[in-house]
Amino acid sequence: MRMTLLVLVPLLSGLVCWPLRERAVVERLNLLAFAIVAVLAAWLGADVLARGTVEAFGGFLRVDALSALVVCLTAFVALACAIYAVGYLREEERAGKINARLLHRYYVLTPIFVGTMMAVPLVNNLGLLWVAIESTTLASVLLVRFYNQKSSLEAAWKYIIIGSAGIALALFGTVLTYFAAVPVLGEHAANGFNWSVLIEVADQCQPAAMRLAFVMVLVGYGTKAGLAPMHTWKPDAYAEAPVPSAALLGAGFINCALYGIMRFYALAAKCLGHDYTGNLLVLFGVASILVAAPFVLVQRNFRRLLAYSSIDHAGIMVAALGFGGKLGALGAVLHMLFHGVTKPLMFFCAGNVQQHYGSPHFRKVTGVLHTLPWTGGLFLMATFAVTGVPPFSLFQSEFTALSAAFAADRAWPAGLFVAGIVTIFAGFLVHMSKLSLGQPAHQTPRGAECPWKLGAMLLVAAPVIALGLVLPAPIYELAQRAALLVGGAE
Repeated sequence: MRMTLLVLVPLLSGLVCWPLRERAVVERLNLLAFAIVAVLAAWLGADVLARGTVEAFGGFLRVDALSALVVCLTAFVALACAIYAVGYLREEERAGKINARLLHRYYVLTPIFVGTMMAVPLVNNLGLLWVAIESTTLASVLLVRFYNQKSSLEAAWKYIIIGSAGIALALFGTVLTYFAAVPVLGEHAANGFNWSVLIEVADQCQPAAMRLAFVMVLVGYGTKAGLAPMHTWKPDAYAEAPVPSAALLGAGFINCALYGIMRFYALAAKCLGHDYTGNLLVLFGVASILVAAPFVLVQRNFRRLLAYSSIDHAGIMVAALGFGGKLGALGAVLHMLFHGVTKPLMFFCAGNVQQHYGSPHFRKVTGVLHTLPWTGGLFLMATFAVTGVPPFSLFQSEFTALSAAFAADRAWPAGLFVAGIVTIFAGFLVHMSKLSLGQPAHQTPRGAECPWKLGAMLLVAAPVIALGLVLPAPIYELAQRAALLVGGAE
């Protein structure tokens, strides 16, 4: 019942908001729905820790440690974004950037988007996994074009065209995976699309078909995650979507795409061995880091900067998985956890700055620490956290991934991995130090921090700080179990 409610509660919330027009009512409905989802997700995570695997409807819905981790991360990001959206959208309405119709559209589409994201880690069937990921695109593309400007329409078209090409390849890869398994499914052929069935027979699947299937899935779901060279939709989408929607894309949806890659990686590695799959993952992962690095250095728009940061972090997770071994899988899972918790804070601070200064461009924004003290301070902290500066948690996962590279004797990829990360850190440090620590322009007034937006930022900042100091045993156990599921074939 809990798994069903995790999908139904947000979907029904969006449908209930459809005929309603009063702002306070739709705000409260969204907040209530996402609070319920967060409680259900935490309860499900605790149940998975106690029982190992939870199933419903005869295995149609199935949650293991990896699924539970993605569910909990999605629920956390959705709740934080719902709180932030109240203050953010009220300010947009006061500034005349949106009207009541657009406000209503946001509160209808966002819970539908979250409901489709929730379905991704819950379904056992890989075909339905594809349907759920495609559904997230259909729900979120309307949020990308939310402001109905020429640039947002262009971003939405780029998002849907590139994403559709990628998801088509993922569909072919899913069908080929089933084709590779058909000869050995036997009495389980009726449930042959179920991951729990395929993982049991993966070592007997046809290698040739599985090789092609994994390439297609990696490119397909890699497009959704924003891996290079399929990343070109991401900077435009992140810059044009409302900040809460961009945060959902950058800290929630990215995990759904990477979840799909991890599931297929476990199947392909068991069939083909780690060398083939690992080399592909390292290639795409390190390439994504290196592609993001120069764009970070020369970036002029801090909303687009966050997109290249997400491309970098998607590359880190995929490269860690490709490095292999227990450390590689653990590094990838921990990085997914830490990035999902940390990234919303960057988006929220960026949204505050853009609203106060009326621009997302670095050249027009200086002295945030003086004009918005809470935002400026949290923006600096989030910058250090998201670039992996110790003691923040992302340093731990990056160090784990690097250790996996050296353990696998991958010196060249490890060197490029470090070079890319250091370059991105330098770029972030230069941009953000000028943005936060410079002297504000004389005409820039000191702003008051909105309680809704500040509350959302503090909700995210608390675990960002806490995870840098200590990783609670239940969370670490969940991550370890997820890593064993992903890298268990090695």
